[in-house]
Amino acid sequence: MSVFTVRFWGVRGSLATGGSSFADVGGNTSCVEVRVGDETIILDAGTGLLRLGEAWGAQARATFFVSHYHWDHIQGFPFFRPAYLPENNFTLYGPSTEGESLEAALVRQMKPPHFPVPLEAMRARLEFRTIQPGEEVAVGPARVRAAALNHPQGCLGYRISAGGWCVVYATDTEHLAPGVADPGTFELARGADLLIYDAQYTDDEYDGRNGLPRHGWGHSTVSEACRLARSAGVKQLALFHHDPSHDDRFVERLAAAARDLFPNVLVAREGLTVNLLHPRLLHAQAA
Repeated sequence: MSVFTVRFWGVRGSLATGGSSFADVGGNTSCVEVRVGDETIILDAGTGLLRLGEAWGAQARATFFVSHYHWDHIQGFPFFRPAYLPENNFTLYGPSTEGESLEAALVRQMKPPHFPVPLEAMRARLEFRTIQPGEEVAVGPARVRAAALNHPQGCLGYRISAGGWCVVYATDTEHLAPGVADPGTFELARGADLLIYDAQYTDDEYDGRNGLPRHGWGHSTVSEACRLARSAGVKQLALFHHDPSHDDRFVERLAAAARDLFPNVLVAREGLTVNLLHPRLLHAQAA
């Protein structure tokens, strides 16, 4: 296997944002591209999927793994241009969330009054499949295992393993109590080479010391991300799902503070590529 890379196309949580003060980290919502050998895996279909599709042009095929159906994780799909080309093929995995499948969620998103063009306008071959917590599927040389995360209406995290390396995508998950990780999230993250983790809030925001408390909203904090990474034996932590109110300077301050808790921290930012096959594990660069 000659390729195992992770590229961030959307890193923001809850709501896309823009402006010069957000330009470095980026304002698009969740979308991560993983390349393993000749296979392409897309994690979530937030607004970052638009830029991914533009960069690809006429990319022939890929496999999607969608975590859940809150709007910031699917609202980029109607703008994914390769899905409108009949020569392309996409396999799409997602959970059954309160009885709704991924296909049903995308159909509903593109119905009036929400969108002018229906899902049927996409001429690519779209194969929808349901994935359950604990299930593992093969995508070329990669194995992708799903686990339930702690999030309102449910959410799946994914562990992608190949050739002795693995990346874990665990966005939209909340710890059970201070210093107490959700058990499913902990097991998914154990020993990961790269953990992409929900770090939306500061401790003050989460506990309501400067605004409404965020308990039960389904998101974690930077400090809890570091605790989980340390206790699970993670090699590298990527802070992800940045709050739409956190500009570039704020995110960088959070990252600096995080490195006092866990030294191997990077900020997930649009255009960043991580190469898991680098001899020293991490080789990251902004494209």
